[in-house]
Amino acid sequence: MSKALFDTHKPILEKALDAIEKRHFWAHYSEMPSRSAYGETAAEDGKKAFDALLNQRFEIDQVGITGWGGSEESPYGQALGVSYPISDHEALIEASTQAMKAWQAIGYEARTAICIEILERLNQKSFEIGHAVMMTSGQGSMMAFQAGGSHAQERGLEAVAYAYREQAFIPKETLWVKPQGKHPSLVMKKHYEIVGRGITLVLGCSTFPTWNSYSGLFASLTTGNGVILKPHPNAILPVAMTIRVIQEVLKEYGLDPHLVALSIEEDHEKIRALATHPKIKSIDYTGNNAFGNWLIENATQAHVYAELAGVNHVLIESTDQYKAMLRNLAFTLSLYSGQMCTTTQAIIIPETGIDTDEGHKTFDEVASDLSAAVSKFLSKPEVAFAVAVAVPVAVPAVVPAVDLAVVVVLVVVVQVVAGIAQVRKCLVLL
Repeated sequence: MSKALFDTHKPILEKALDAIEKRHFWAHYSEMPSRSAYGETAAEDGKKAFDALLNQRFEIDQVGITGWGGSEESPYGQALGVSYPISDHEALIEASTQAMKAWQAIGYEARTAICIEILERLNQKSFEIGHAVMMTSGQGSMMAFQAGGSHAQERGLEAVAYAYREQAFIPKETLWVKPQGKHPSLVMKKHYEIVGRGITLVLGCSTFPTWNSYSGLFASLTTGNGVILKPHPNAILPVAMTIRVIQEVLKEYGLDPHLVALSIEEDHEKIRALATHPKIKSIDYTGNNAFGNWLIENATQAHVYAELAGVNHVLIESTDQYKAMLRNLAFTLSLYSGQMCTTTQAIIIPETGIDTDEGHKTFDEVASDLSAAVSKFLSKPEVAFAVAVAVPVAVPAVVPAVDLAVVVVLVVVVQVVAGIAQVRKCLVLL
């Protein structure tokens, strides 16, 4: 493998290594979809490229194809009409296992360089991937561009940097010498080779299909492993697009593209069989607690890294910026209709109220003011649409029709229960 690619991307790697060591802010990929960062026609070209993918087969280099499937329905009301290869899992595992041999042999520096090259190519497709994330997840265009594009790529780069650093600690060879007094020293020349653990299975979610997948994906690739990506059935396209880019780069550098593969299996028993396959050695999972706990208990042949559902609490003891606090809480409650893993779900307020820069506020006043702050924040339809976005919901027959393409779920009700302000979801039409 040519050293030229590593030298090309070394400045990026060095900045990433510095950031993870010192824990300061650094971003390599622009989160602003500006013409100066991505080119004069990048937005238009990305939309055209996305549109060109619809209503046809999505071709990737895949073995063991037994058919085609996929039925993604956008929360914005559009069927994507894209079909993907359905492959036999045994064939995917065998092909990835064979591809790992050459992938491991090129060494960690070459793997690191290729992974950064992949991320650079993905960044060039940020608008195209952003459209795919928007239309599958229901996110707004800005959120999809950032979370699906640049921020996901930053997570991938972060994983590459950590993986490189850990592998760099291991010398390629050493001369081990132990003195023996008057006798000749014991001398051993030791050679070290980094060997991947085995195939990684990445099980993605519907809300952030790339952001939640790229860390596990790129950590696994950089450390010499093959990867099978199993996206959520509602968000296959962004993951398939990622696989296509990875395979293109692998081919360019004379490597087996079957190192990475796509599974769109929906049969629960087959998914469980894949997750517990002896050659699946790592699992990166984002999703509900039930299946996540099942993986932890049953996929014992693998290291399971699971991001499960939790309850995020905010304890309000006092504040010297009452209105600003309410605005921040209103934003976090409303963003992406409360679907984010960081969304506040339980707000705890002392029964006796809190002290603020506006004087003492009773429990009921805080709850009422927070509810009003959410309503004010979402009072403009264009703001509400951009923030709360679209999620698939059933519209009750009693709700009057409105002139908007989607119904959004907004977190707007603050209810007082046993000294705790609990946020609950309700349907609101804008």
